[in-house]
Amino acid sequence: MREKIDSFSVKFLTGLFALGVLSLGMLLGEFQARAASGSLFQHFEDIEMTTHEGKRVRFYEDLIKGKVVSINFIYTRCSDSCPAETAKLREVYERLGDRVGRDIFMYSISVDPQHDTPEALNSFAKKFKIGPGWTFLRAEESDVERIEKHFGLDLDSDEFDDPDDHNISLVLGNERTGQWIKRSPFDNPGALARILGYRLFDGMVAQNTVKSYSEAPEAPSLSAGAFLFKTRCESCHTLGGGETLGPDLLGVTTRRDPAWLARWIREPDRMIEEGDPLALKLYREYRELAMPNLRLEDSEVEALVEYLTEADRERGLVPVPPRQARLH
Repeated sequence: MREKIDSFSVKFLTGLFALGVLSLGMLLGEFQARAASGSLFQHFEDIEMTTHEGKRVRFYEDLIKGKVVSINFIYTRCSDSCPAETAKLREVYERLGDRVGRDIFMYSISVDPQHDTPEALNSFAKKFKIGPGWTFLRAEESDVERIEKHFGLDLDSDEFDDPDDHNISLVLGNERTGQWIKRSPFDNPGALARILGYRLFDGMVAQNTVKSYSEAPEAPSLSAGAFLFKTRCESCHTLGGGETLGPDLLGVTTRRDPAWLARWIREPDRMIEEGDPLALKLYREYRELAMPNLRLEDSEVEALVEYLTEADRERGLVPVPPRQARLH
């Protein structure tokens, strides 16, 4: 009797093992087939979207399948975070050069599709001097919400009723490997460029320069104003380096009344709404690209004005006395 039981057990275990090998073989076959098709993690919906150039595309098949991408969410009527984050991401775009559109793709998705037509998105892209490889997109509200939820970016509030509440996280990822990273668009542009250009390629793309930590320069000691300029203003302005998205600010304290300059830094959107002549002139002169309201504290505004004033004095430029702002 015991021999019969042992014989049955051996046959049962042998059959179970064979079934396991067969299942594993089928699983590996599916894994290899999906890998060959360019994706190991095909779980995105193929949502239909429209680009800023009016082209209809599918979110998965056309935009992210098998690609290294960055994805953020904006709306073109935004007066604070969206212009600021787009300007910061433009620094990343410039650092990556012609790789954007070739093996790295950048996408900005509107959370205000009722207003953000392809024409509005195209105008927004032109204001920021965006070239190939960075695509601005719109879709139905429910579809945009599904994309955000997929990346864990949905908010408790309804951002479509109030776009100011939209999520400003930045998603970086390699769809083929399933590696996704959530960062802020206001992170160091060099660090973001390294993630997109090197880390997400699993080290398969060589970095141009790899140096030892011992060669790292000592971090400069920055004043509060210098730090604010570097982190909040440098994406659009220089001090003596020429115009970029906005005017070169070298000499700005020799042309603008201090009180006017402080208020312009504090609430540029309000000044444009009120029809301030100089604010409107600057707005029209720079492609109607409004300076964002950075929600700065009074002490931060004061620190920035002080930094700009000192920068002019160091170059022998004399700031104008109060009440002498000029329309140029």
